[in-house]
Amino acid sequence: MKTTINAIKFDADRKLVAFVQDKVRKLSKFYDDILAAEVFLKLENTQETDNKIVEIKIEIPGNSLFSRKQSKTFEESTDLAIDALKLQLIKHKEKMRGV
Repeated sequence: MKTTINAIKFDADRKLVAFVQDKVRKLSKFYDDILAAEVFLKLENTQETDNKIVEIKIEIPGNSLFSRKQSKTFEESTDLAIDALKLQLIKHKEKMRGV
């Protein structure tokens, strides 16, 4: 699976990039045919503390899945987005099997 990580309005450190790559890679446990993943890490200009946004787009044969989560840290936003994508992948897999 090809993974692209884009940090918008800031420079992501290696630790954060490695964390995101590891989490995205683990999605293949739920669906084998993931073609690509595109991750956007955004820093929103607000006074609120929960201004870290993670958007993940997963390409699978015939479809693409998307999740956008916002929280106080990029790690927390990544975890929330990955959890949402896990559910989407499981539902898609069940739909393909006709369950």
